[in-house]
Amino acid sequence: VQLQASGGGLVQAGGSLKLSCAASGFTFDDYAIGWFRQAPGKEREGISCISSSDGSTWYLDSVKGRFTISSDNATNTVYLQMNVLNPEDTAVYYCAAAWRMGPASPQLLMSYEYDYWGQGTLVTVSS
Repeated sequence: VQLQASGGGLVQAGGSLKLSCAASGFTFDDYAIGWFRQAPGKEREGISCISSSDGSTWYLDSVKGRFTISSDNATNTVYLQMNVLNPEDTAVYYCAAAWRMGPASPQLLMSYEYDYWGQGTLVTVSS
């Protein structure tokens, strides 16, 4: 099982970035994919998730309306489009996979629901 996150970088406040999570080694349609982030000195938090079976999504309130998660089941890739970034979004971003057949839910923002984790990609937002 492999989850490869990419797309991080340095961006100015108000800018955008698109993260990618390439998954392999498991039946993609049977899993939900989540995006998490961990800022320096803070706990890891779940920010968005998507059900690969039905495409339903869920977002942390602080990113709702700014971030959009999407999935390309043909390439087993999940994206996180991040717009109107602010310095508080600076963190290492991780993607993870949870065995789940059904719709996305707030429960899928909990890290303990996830079975597999990718390495992180650093997002730095300058003011």
